[in-house]
Amino acid sequence: MITISDRGLQMPSSPIRKLAPLAEAAKKEGVKVYHLNIGQPDIETPSIMMEAVKNADVKVLEYTDSAGILSFRKKLADYYISKGIAVDYTDILITIGGSEGILFAFMACLDAGDEIIVPEPFYANYIGFAMAAGIKIIPITSTIESGFALPPIDFFRKKITSKTKGIFICNPNNPTGYVYSENELLQIRDLIKEKDLYLFSDEAYTEFSYENKVKSTLTLEGVEDRVIMIDTFSKKYSACGARIGALVTKNKAVIEAVMKFSQARLSPPTLEQIAAEAALSLPSDYFEATRLAYKNRRAVLIKRLSEMEGVYCPAPQGAFYAMAKLPVEDTDHFCAWLLSEFRFNNATVMLAPASGFYTTPGLGKNEVRLAYVLNETEIHNAMDCLEAALLSYAYRLRK
Repeated sequence: MITISDRGLQMPSSPIRKLAPLAEAAKKEGVKVYHLNIGQPDIETPSIMMEAVKNADVKVLEYTDSAGILSFRKKLADYYISKGIAVDYTDILITIGGSEGILFAFMACLDAGDEIIVPEPFYANYIGFAMAAGIKIIPITSTIESGFALPPIDFFRKKITSKTKGIFICNPNNPTGYVYSENELLQIRDLIKEKDLYLFSDEAYTEFSYENKVKSTLTLEGVEDRVIMIDTFSKKYSACGARIGALVTKNKAVIEAVMKFSQARLSPPTLEQIAAEAALSLPSDYFEATRLAYKNRRAVLIKRLSEMEGVYCPAPQGAFYAMAKLPVEDTDHFCAWLLSEFRFNNATVMLAPASGFYTTPGLGKNEVRLAYVLNETEIHNAMDCLEAALLSYAYRLRK
């Protein structure tokens, strides 16, 4: 009998997308669904990106260099240099989204059976990338009570074994919105230097920090050859569908290894690279308006959540996500119920159950991730739905 692989069977469903069939069914009934489950911004993609594709002088849609278009890589290096990150274009490989960059980094630096330590909760797709690479994630739990601050560095040290090959962080963090302080990053730096480990860093949200500037791991001194940074154009420029990212490292051996995987998949998409390169011509103050919009949306979301009985939500410092503890026992059930049964003014809200962002069994069962990617009016409407839903759900359970 033909069977599915163990990998295929064990691959978890995305907590962000697994409830999509319920949302689609609700929409078919004419129900308005407020999507706070996924980091898909409603801010308009810069017109310069669209115009670049429209006006591209392309007669044949050819492969590009496997590393990415040379002029694009050079402009991207200039962008990083403007941020105080000393890199050369030869330190950069263009990838199909940040996702491919993470997968290639794992496959180039780690062998099957190796382990990486990751603070949880973490972006759920890291589990899929780890499974594809045949490696194991060892979680270190951060808590909502601490605002998801980095756990004590001794907790990391105790998890290190002969199989440990790296530490993986996301800064600013998805799903928590936490921004690691310089002191926290220096502690990680000292540990990877002491234990001879890689540091993988997902820095997709660096332009969206609301109190303090984000320190890139590529600026950590003394560990330049150990840091692999992953970036993406999806979030910066509200261009999630373009699927353009970058892997950046000063380690030339890693670049050479990743290049082999890049060659195996031939090249990144041409038109999307043209669009991304055009985005780098935007003025340096481009992100100020976007950052302010997200900051205002964050304020609305946190205020509304804080006014709901039994809800706790630490204010995120960056990205555009918040993690909230709800007065329910099982948010997987609650989030499904919101879509399948609950209606408020013929509308409902879609959230991401937080259990999928943890690997430690039992954690996150009463938490959800909310993406404040809708405008302020729609966030208010979504919070009206959630507030009414929590009251209705509690009454339903008492019956």
